[in-house]
Amino acid sequence: MDVTTWYLEQTSPADLLPAKPPRLPVEIVRAEVVSPEFSRFLYASVGGDWQWTDRLSWTFAEWTSYLERPGVETWVAWHRGTPAGYAEFDTSGDGQVEIAYFGLLPYAMGGGVGGALLHAGTARAWDLASRHPSVAETTRVWLHTCSLDGPAALANYQARGFRVYDERLNEPGDLDAGTTPGPWPGAMRGLPPQRNSPA
Repeated sequence: MDVTTWYLEQTSPADLLPAKPPRLPVEIVRAEVVSPEFSRFLYASVGGDWQWTDRLSWTFAEWTSYLERPGVETWVAWHRGTPAGYAEFDTSGDGQVEIAYFGLLPYAMGGGVGGALLHAGTARAWDLASRHPSVAETTRVWLHTCSLDGPAALANYQARGFRVYDERLNEPGDLDAGTTPGPWPGAMRGLPPQRNSPA
């Protein structure tokens, strides 16, 4: 199965375009405490339907080591005390900040949360050095998305001022887009519940 990957960037804070207020009210807050448990919850719950599998095998120590790196931040959108989505970014230390992961939990999709969260997260990426003295001033914010991600992902990035600078077609081997891990093994989110056959 062919998958198209788009690489997008902003090269100035002035590139960032505002979003409409979300219809689903949210508060966007940085997760300041290093918590592998919480970060894995966000990763699996948001990415389970979109083929996010590369971190599912990470150990507690691997999560901790990653989250403790200067310039790694997680910003969470909360709706009525419940996570609605998150943006995670990382920096290589040379002013390049990657929005490594971004997405919403299913219940928040269609509520305008994606635009608000992306705007807030990108603004914080441009301001990263003010919170991490050892990190260089941001000169570029970039990300990538692919045709396996949510159908509104690319349009949301472009609406916030990200420009496509590269597009690639690749073949990820035996990846089956019809099979997703869900938020936990066997969750089968979006499918009718399976009932045991009578004995």
